[in-house]
Amino acid sequence: MKFCSLYSGSSGNSLFVEENDTKILVDAGVSAKKITEALASINVDIKTINAIIVTHEHIDHIKSIGTLAKKYDIPVYANLGTWNGIDNESSVIKIENKNYFKIGERFEIGDLKIKPFSTSHDAMDSCGFSIENGNKKISIATDLGEMTKEVLDSIKNSKFLLLESNYDPEVLKFCSYPYDLKARIASKRGHLSNNEAGQTISKLIEYGLEKVTLGHLSKESNFPELAYKSVINELSLKGIKEKEIEISVASRVEPGKVVNI
Repeated sequence: MKFCSLYSGSSGNSLFVEENDTKILVDAGVSAKKITEALASINVDIKTINAIIVTHEHIDHIKSIGTLAKKYDIPVYANLGTWNGIDNESSVIKIENKNYFKIGERFEIGDLKIKPFSTSHDAMDSCGFSIENGNKKISIATDLGEMTKEVLDSIKNSKFLLLESNYDPEVLKFCSYPYDLKARIASKRGHLSNNEAGQTISKLIEYGLEKVTLGHLSKESNFPELAYKSVINELSLKGIKEKEIEISVASRVEPGKVVNI
């Protein structure tokens, strides 16, 4: 299985997963042009994408799903709440390309088995995904204001995890965001902090987690180096050494390296 973060951050998100002949995007929250070029940079033709699966309806996750679905005839998968929250992008997608899944119920796209789980976020029915190919599992968990038992249980036994590490509490406190936005980000229906990401990773290592990419970093209330260091500090508090797990940080503005799982 292969994974690549094309874009990950508050300004737009799109992730790529491949297994054998099956290629999918998780979200399409930047322009169709950017996604097409990002895929080309890792030698993937947009015309070979089998599906787009959607976490929730916020614009930084759905900006170009309509354009991509219409232009390249790509099926789109989302739950009912998310479809209800998508307006303009949904209207241009052909009926036969609109697919519905339910939280907690596994569905298949080619060689991939995908199980959505609920995340605590201020969206209609936001979710993350665990994706399996039979003997390996990866998980994607962003846009979650807290690490619930449901999420933690869902992502256990993953070999690879794309995990939100959105903000640093101190940087958030003094950044330029208005008070209401700061309160939203730090709430239980907002985003996950660097420290919470580190605490989550420390719990998952005993369940076989080998590689982590920290994602969905805020432009205003976080820095890649700070996110990485905060996570490492949390691991050290649990007696876990840096070399015991491979950690990278996803870029907001360009594709990362292809991760082989």
